[in-house]
Formats: sequence, structure tokens, C-alpha cells
Amino acid sequence: MAPEAGVSTQAEADPSAISLTLPHDLSPWGMFLAADIVVKGVMIGLAFASLVTWTIWLAKSLEILGGKLSARRAAQAIGNAATLNQARRALGHTGGPGALLVRAAEEEAALSAGALEHVSGDGLKERVTSRLSRIEAAAARRMSRGTGVLATIGSTAPFVGLFGTVWGIMNAFIGISQAQTTNLAVVAPGIAEALLATAMGLVAAIPAVVIYNVFARSIAGYRQILADASAGVERLVSRDLDFRNVAPATALAAE
Repeated sequence: MAPEAGVSTQAEADPSAISLTLPHDLSPWGMFLAADIVVKGVMIGLAFASLVTWTIWLAKSLEILGGKLSARRAAQAIGNAATLNQARRALGHTGGPGALLVRAAEEEAALSAGALEHVSGDGLKERVTSRLSRIEAAAARRMSRGTGVLATIGSTAPFVGLFGTVWGIMNAFIGISQAQTTNLAVVAPGIAEALLATAMGLVAAIPAVVIYNVFARSIAGYRQILADASAGVERLVSRDLDFRNVAPATALAAE
């Protein structure tokens, strides 16, 4: 009976001896609940950033896919047309940058119709090229919306997670100092909670960087399709200029 009495007396004298032997929940959810308020805030922010990343991925993937299909159809219609009038009829009242390219060229040609009897068509070609380039740039900007958020998340999320880790480890060492012990049961939970913030930072950053690079390549392909459509419109303008003084029967045969 003497040893048991000694253990009981020691436990009563040092309550921390019992708490050190109690199990600690080291599951991700348990570590989140046990973390410091600052570390919790960092984890919540990183979880929200990860949600934003995947939301942008879904929305932007659908947008790029639809934009590429529309631009490819427009480029094909423009390439198969012999005149701007044919291209406009082929595209009809459809929207999208391809139709805007054709309409912009027709508008500029209509505005310059009176001057073409006295000057060459070089000025018209330059003005059409200028308008088409602005339409291409505007379409590319619209398609790139949202990708900057991915770049920001990819570059800052690891550092935000590292801040949470540093804060958590600092609190863990403060806890060690207050407990006056280096027992692993005291040190491990706090450090594990702090390292979870770094892990969440990487989970948020890595997909953001990968998705941003994929979108960058996809948008470059989209711009190339628009450039092909724009070049086709310029060819139609040049052809119309060459046939502007041709007899109507010959012009109809060209169409």
C-alpha cells in the first residue's frame, strides 16, 4: 500500500503529471479547434482562398471553353467568306469578338466610303487594323479577369501559412516555459497545430499556381484564334478594296 500512497501524494502535489499523460486529439479538426485564435484565423483565411481558387477554376474553365469554341467558329466563317458582306451574313446576329471584328471593319469601311474615290485604301487598312487590335485586346482582358486572384493566392498563401506556423510555435514555446517541462506531450500538440497552418498554405498555393499556368496557356491559345480571325477580316477588307472598281458582274462572281 505504501507505493500507491506515494503515487497519489505525488499526483496531488503535481497536477501537471496527470495532464501530461492524457491523450491529445491530433486529427486536423482537433488541431484546428485547439489552435490559437490567430492560427485559427490564418487557417480559415487559407481555406477560403482554396475555395476561391476552385471556384475560379470551374467558372473560368467554362468561360474559356465557350470563348474558344465561339472564336473558332467565327474564324472558320471568316476564312470561308469571300467578302465582308458574306462574313457578316455567315455570322448573323451572333455575339462574341469574331462578330465584333467583322462589324467593326464594316463600320470603318462605311465611314471611309466617300474618301475611297479620291485616295488609296491604305488609310482604311490602317484604321481597320487599329480597331481590330483594340477588340482583340479587350477580349483578352475580359478572358483574363480573375486569373490575377490565382496569382496572388499562389504567391502569398505559403507566407500566410508560415506566419501562422511561426505564431503557433511561439505560443508552443511560451507554453513550455509556463509548464516548466520539455515533455513531448506538452511540445508536440502546439507544434503540430502550427505546422498545420503551413500545410494549409501549401494546399491553397499549389493548385492556384498550377491552375494559373494552365489558364495562361489557354488564354494565349484563345488570343491566337482571335488573331487568326482578325487576319481573316483584314484579308476581306483588302479584297473588297481591290474589287471596289470592278464591274458588278465580276464582283458578284467573286462573291
